[in-house]
Amino acid sequence: MTGSFSGGSRRGAGVPRLPTRPSGWPIGSYDNYEEAQRAVDFLADNEFPVEQVTIVGVDLMLVERVIGRLSWGKVLGTGAASGAWFGLFVGLLLGLFSPQGGSVTPILVGLGAGVAFGLVFAAAGYATTRGRRDFASSSQLVAGRYDVLCQPRNAEQARDLLAKLAMRPGGATA
Repeated sequence: MTGSFSGGSRRGAGVPRLPTRPSGWPIGSYDNYEEAQRAVDFLADNEFPVEQVTIVGVDLMLVERVIGRLSWGKVLGTGAASGAWFGLFVGLLLGLFSPQGGSVTPILVGLGAGVAFGLVFAAAGYATTRGRRDFASSSQLVAGRYDVLCQPRNAEQARDLLAKLAMRPGGATA
């Protein structure tokens, strides 16, 4: 699967390098991305040239969902845990190249240093907020609707195929 930032295999298929408005005729409009993706997948399953299709999110919104409250305990615990993983990784690498092969000392030193650095960096980051952001959240860019566009030469064929999808039991509305 490729995405906007993965540098997918469509580079030669006419994907612009600069941000460009999408072109094509509307062949369907959906309330959520899953329905739009299902429509394009249906076109692909029916041997339609999907490289002529574009899914466009319209009425974009940044949605920030609050996950939970932050406290010093949670911040320091998370910092110590992430530092421990990184320290363990570094310790294992040092242990592999250590002349005393089989010694656990580099692993323990890496683990301890990772925990210490994780605590310091987490505490410094949380202290700089001065209580203005005592919550954790996750952000998503979502659209109010998703339009599926197709290049004009095959738009009618795509609409006909999507009409068949909509006629199925449990089919999407286009």
